[in-house]
Amino acid sequence: MKKAILLMAFIAFTAFTYAQNVDLRRKIEVSGTAEQEVTPDIINVSISLQEYVDGKNKVTIDQLENQLENAVKNAGIAKEDFTINNLSAYNNTYQKKKNPDFLASKQYLIRLSDLNKYNQIINGVDPKGIQSTNIESYDYSKIDELKNELKLKALIAAKQKANLLLTGIGEKLGDPISITEIDNGSAMPAPRVMFRAAAMSTNSVPQDSDIDFKKIKLSFQINAVFEIVK
Repeated sequence: MKKAILLMAFIAFTAFTYAQNVDLRRKIEVSGTAEQEVTPDIINVSISLQEYVDGKNKVTIDQLENQLENAVKNAGIAKEDFTINNLSAYNNTYQKKKNPDFLASKQYLIRLSDLNKYNQIINGVDPKGIQSTNIESYDYSKIDELKNELKLKALIAAKQKANLLLTGIGEKLGDPISITEIDNGSAMPAPRVMFRAAAMSTNSVPQDSDIDFKKIKLSFQINAVFEIVK
């Protein structure tokens, strides 16, 4: 008998505790989104230079590098934004001794804030010495600030949606119960530079090209749960 009473008391206590933990508030769950496109203002461009033979004369990597350094300086690029990215047997003495026709190459990385300076730099270098160029990566300098703005806009959109729905059925919006952030990330298209003039080749760079750069699209979603009050 005593055991039965204790068991009943335990069951009653468990049921009471469970009832205390159940959220009986009336709620509405909605989502809000915000997105925006921005033009990248940080572009990392690689330029690879290679020695070449012009008749009996050899245009060395040092000559080409000097041209590139001057072109970068004239374009107003800071020294810290111009670095050597890779060496291709530049200091390989064995290769040079073994093969007199060996052509050394060096790759440089230039950080640009204005992609239009790209043409200015390229046009300052002997085109025969340009082995290749490529856009390595790009970003937006104020991306963190923009992300915070979009998150706030998404939250406001969620609240407005909840208020609109409740007003339509004669209910009132209460305080938020939970807010969940969903980062949809940024739609980062493959780097692409478009020229209005003739297409660029290794030995031909447009003098007056109009460059258009793909934009970055940022999108954020907020899921929010609000209380419905009387």
